[in-house]
Amino acid sequence: MSNPFREDLVSRAQPKACTVVIFGATGDLTHRKLVPALYNLLVDGELPTGVKIVGFARREKSDEEYRDGLEEINREVSRSGHEDALWKQFRECISYHQSEFQDGDGYKRLGERLDAIDRERGGQGNRLFYLASAPEFFDDILEQMRDAGLNEHKGECWSRVIVEKPFGTDLPSAQHLNTIVNATFEEKDTYRIDHYLGKETAQNIMVLRFANAIFEPIWNSRYIESVEITCAEHLGMEGGRGGYYDKSGALRDMVQNHLLQLLSLVAMEPPTDLSADGVRDEKVKVFRSLRQWDTPELVAANVVRGQYVAGYVNGQEVIGYREEDRVDPESMTEAYVAVRVMVDTWRWSGVPFYVRMGKRLPKKATEISIHFKEVPGVLFGALPGGLPGGNVLVMRIQPDEGISLRITSKLPGTSLRMEPVKMDFHYASSFGKSSPEAYERLLLDAMAGDATLFARRDEVEEAWRFVDHIERAWHQSEKASPMTEYAAGSWGPREADELLAAHGHAWRRL
Repeated sequence: MSNPFREDLVSRAQPKACTVVIFGATGDLTHRKLVPALYNLLVDGELPTGVKIVGFARREKSDEEYRDGLEEINREVSRSGHEDALWKQFRECISYHQSEFQDGDGYKRLGERLDAIDRERGGQGNRLFYLASAPEFFDDILEQMRDAGLNEHKGECWSRVIVEKPFGTDLPSAQHLNTIVNATFEEKDTYRIDHYLGKETAQNIMVLRFANAIFEPIWNSRYIESVEITCAEHLGMEGGRGGYYDKSGALRDMVQNHLLQLLSLVAMEPPTDLSADGVRDEKVKVFRSLRQWDTPELVAANVVRGQYVAGYVNGQEVIGYREEDRVDPESMTEAYVAVRVMVDTWRWSGVPFYVRMGKRLPKKATEISIHFKEVPGVLFGALPGGLPGGNVLVMRIQPDEGISLRITSKLPGTSLRMEPVKMDFHYASSFGKSSPEAYERLLLDAMAGDATLFARRDEVEEAWRFVDHIERAWHQSEKASPMTEYAAGSWGPREADELLAAHGHAWRRL
């Protein structure tokens, strides 16, 4: 039987040598994620020969000072460890460029430096620009790049931009950012990064659904009772994060991007092909099908928000959200949010998607659980203990990436008693190696021109449209999901349990 996929989509496009320019090069994202990701690609033999890295930031540093600082952090965080000989080779590919983000002359000098690197590399002028600065500088950087001609393609060489989240703070700001980006780079050269989509299990959702005949026929409202998407974090506002978080909150910081992206992969229809736009076209249809909670009454009935108060996490006493550093003592920003999402399509009619995200919960974990309907109780319902519940398929996104399936089995012995048992798959143990970091895969995809795992403009705007209705209701009426409280170290407010109980469901304990 012939392969149903086009040959060009079966084998992955090859990443090409380029110069990676990182704006915001002295920040944590660059030191702890981006440069270690590029180093690990080199360790694994995946980094194209000839890749150069130019860090662009405002602080005064020499190339050697910059490289030394990167090395110190890489020793601490690198997935594959730190090999001195290999780092010595890697550091020679790194240079530092000092300039203010608003200084046009700095971008002109950057262009001259990139031209020199291209000549040294033999004329290959591919350039990958990464906006890793604070979001308030995105406009300045993009406009200065355009004025300096850094966005222009030279011959067959390409120029691309990776835009780090957040993509705006609401729909109007996201539309403004998209307008600025697209005035500098074409949409096909724009890569809006969401590192959750680079995680191995997130990538595996489509394979699990569409490459396994046992799942796709039952992936619908006839067999599925509900879906849960949980992102639990045990941390609070360490590292001065309170100042940023108190202006953002759980809904805008995590649900609008990461968790709605995961929801779209679970709910999407089969794409026509595996091209970037083939996949993203189906994801956009999901976002457009989200039932809008656009009145205070609807928000109150379908959304719960909360803040943690003092409690214990892993045996350590911790303070409440409003006592955290840089958090307003009268803050009305949510550190926890639970949303009942309805996808109004033929496939998902009547199936609730419960999405929750919370700080200071008992553990760090992100997972998707598919809860199948229970079988009729006529056969086993009269037995002692009855049926132990329906089947549950769990996709663990982090930290222990893998998939498990809960089924019902008979206990050994002479009596007929049933217990749930778990069939478990772990990436690390099954394949004998740890999964690459999300940024490794995403950087490589951008070098290869594969935008499948990056958000498109319309995806971002449709997700904001859904979230903005909820935010607007919170600001308009105190009746729209009053702020609840939960003890740090618990699984969230009682009202979140009641949200599910009202529809006959309960949160899965991670």
